[in-house]
Amino acid sequence: MSRRRDDIEGLRAVAAVLIAVYHIWFGTVSGGVDVFLLLTGFLVTGSMVRALERDGRIGIGAFWSRTVRRLFPAGAVVLGAVLAGAFAFLPRSSWTAVIADVQAAALYHANWHLALGSVDYMARDSASSPVQHFWSLGVQGQFYLLWPLLLTLAALAAAGAGRRVRAAAAVAVAAVFALSFGYSLWITSAEPAWAYFDTGARLWEPALGGLLALLLPYLRLPRALRPAAGWAGLAALVACGAVIGDSLPYPGYASLWPVLAAVLVLVAGAEGEPGRWSANRLLGLRPLVRLGRHSFPLFLWHWPVLVFYLEVTDRVEPSLTGGLLVLGVSFAAALATSWLLEGGIDRVLRDRRTPSWSLAAGVLFAVPVLVGSLAWGAGIEQQRETRARLSQDPTAYPGAAVHLSPELAANLPALPVYPDTTTVKRDTIAQTSECNVTIPSTELISCEFGDVDSEYTLVLTGSSHARHWFQALRPIAEHHGWRLVTMTKNACQFSAEEQVFGGEVYDECTAWNAQVAAEIELMVPDAVFGLGTLTQQGDGSLEHVPDGFVEHWRWLDGLGVDVVAVRDTPRFAFDVADCVDRGGRCSQDRGYTMAAASPLEEAAGELPGNVRTVDLTGYLCGEQECPGVIGNQLAYYDDNHFSYSFSSSLSVLLEPLLLEALPDAPVADTTLADRASSVIGGGEAAGEPGADGI
Repeated sequence: MSRRRDDIEGLRAVAAVLIAVYHIWFGTVSGGVDVFLLLTGFLVTGSMVRALERDGRIGIGAFWSRTVRRLFPAGAVVLGAVLAGAFAFLPRSSWTAVIADVQAAALYHANWHLALGSVDYMARDSASSPVQHFWSLGVQGQFYLLWPLLLTLAALAAAGAGRRVRAAAAVAVAAVFALSFGYSLWITSAEPAWAYFDTGARLWEPALGGLLALLLPYLRLPRALRPAAGWAGLAALVACGAVIGDSLPYPGYASLWPVLAAVLVLVAGAEGEPGRWSANRLLGLRPLVRLGRHSFPLFLWHWPVLVFYLEVTDRVEPSLTGGLLVLGVSFAAALATSWLLEGGIDRVLRDRRTPSWSLAAGVLFAVPVLVGSLAWGAGIEQQRETRARLSQDPTAYPGAAVHLSPELAANLPALPVYPDTTTVKRDTIAQTSECNVTIPSTELISCEFGDVDSEYTLVLTGSSHARHWFQALRPIAEHHGWRLVTMTKNACQFSAEEQVFGGEVYDECTAWNAQVAAEIELMVPDAVFGLGTLTQQGDGSLEHVPDGFVEHWRWLDGLGVDVVAVRDTPRFAFDVADCVDRGGRCSQDRGYTMAAASPLEEAAGELPGNVRTVDLTGYLCGEQECPGVIGNQLAYYDDNHFSYSFSSSLSVLLEPLLLEALPDAPVADTTLADRASSVIGGGEAAGEPGADGI
């Protein structure tokens, strides 16, 4: 490509605007990122192969240095603004996640960071990360590391075989394209959440751009077809987001649409000056070319501006005028960023364009972001440790144990909640992550706690709503000398029924349940602890005892295994930790998810004889509302899962109910409730759940 192609800058502008528009108003895939990846491969491959043909080498160090100087400063400016915006606008509960996301983005592995988070069901955030879009820069950065090495090896192979460099490069790039595209189809079908961020599933897009750059001289469209091809490609690209939206797994086959649309535009403008009425002439107009030169900072700014706007306005999606405001602010910030960097860095480095200076200029922008994020994270950790020390006083942070002392409940001091909202999600998930199975996996993971040599075994199994009882059960098992075995899987109930997740049959859950059943049959524990009902957000009358639960209980009865069926816990219409950070009244109407009467009680006469039911709703909710903070402890780290600390505090209330349900279990001389009552100042225990309200 010897002549300058202004239509490529125009194509960048269209891609950036499409990304922003579809993100702001529709929240769907636009295809713009795919175009950026294609253009990256197209321009980089063409430039490198010409350098190999001309000089016999690429100058890898210089290339990487220039890339750092071009990408790092703008990215660092936006990341620094994100840190400041998160501190100013986002709730404390999101800070640690934002810090981790910013660090991953600054080091150009945001795609892998997000991929790992995408498969963690319990770690999913209710709000998007303000740097989520940096995943594509991670893919590009990894492409920039790989590509000069690949083409250099291809050139060496060509020299050894006496072949042309361009032919060898085409073979190497075509091989990457074929392997990556085949992998993309497979991984998108198998694990779509992971595939979206996977470099391997995206590498075919810049590879196709590289292949196009090498083959473009041989792809000659008839002059009469060029305008039609250009307009067809541009129209298909603009319509991509509306046609595909969120209806198809992505990338996979669906990503061919925007990539091939951009290929049509590039091929249509390959020969000579574009025709007067061609799409390529439109793309080469000065306004679009100028916008294209600011497309990178516009892409970087639009997403955090949107996230902060939605947070400040407390909206789920922007209005038309709000969206225009987001777009206008993003464009103004992009212009300011370009002016700052082009007028600053380029002026300073005008006479210092050596690789070392370019590298230093880029790195110096990233260092303050990394240092600032590390310092902020250290400060949060220090606050966490301070609250952890304060929480050791059970009269200050009794959690659910506040029900053991009406006097304490009436005189509880007003203190900042514990655990700290900035780290509660991370800390809660970490406690059981190694003993839990994620959504895409069917592996059976079994962990043992308490007295592993005990003759009495209690199994905890089921979904995350069974999992969050672990911290309540563990102290009981340890105190009374039981063996506690956990087998849990995200979003998967211990049930004989076929289950659904994300609108599709949850086959991984079925396979996992079969393994759990086989393990229980082999182990024959004394008792199994799990959910007895299922709640749903929005209507308490939907709480029910699933038939699949009862079927499994009858099977366990045949094995001689007792069942402790615990009533499901409340769900909230909001993230409790976020609500606490905003200083709101963080309670939910009891009827939002909980039935007026326990379905377990109503079904008591129909349950197998081995089933004992436990209901702690009276300790979790008052007559009208379910609070998010109980006994100065954050009861839920999101909108439906106990925090690790609050779950642990429930042990003193669960213990007497559990001992009553399991009369054959060994019992220690004293109980946890006795010890807790003496520590928090005595008083008469609350007795039955709900006796004193909350």
